[in-house]
Amino acid sequence: MLRHVLPNALPPVIVVATVSAASAILSETGLSYLGLGVQPPTPTWGNVIADSQGFIASNPWISISAGLCIALTVIALNLLGDGLRDTLDPQMRRQTGTRIL
Repeated sequence: MLRHVLPNALPPVIVVATVSAASAILSETGLSYLGLGVQPPTPTWGNVIADSQGFIASNPWISISAGLCIALTVIALNLLGDGLRDTLDPQMRRQTGTRIL
């Protein structure tokens, strides 16, 4: 089981976990922006964007920085999952002839 099943099951699980984490961040941000997520005293990216709507004409960097942080975090999680899948995929190891573990 450990030799055949786990090496073939681990890469998809890692990819799904990282993509799910990115989706959870986007869902929480969207719900907090709408006022349905984490309550306002707790700082979240959705609350920061919602609170900065009143200042968007005078100081747009509050919204822009929160939006960039959200985008960079989601992209980083997706790239991390993709890189780990490429590293841990047993079929890729057979093609290149290298062993990771």
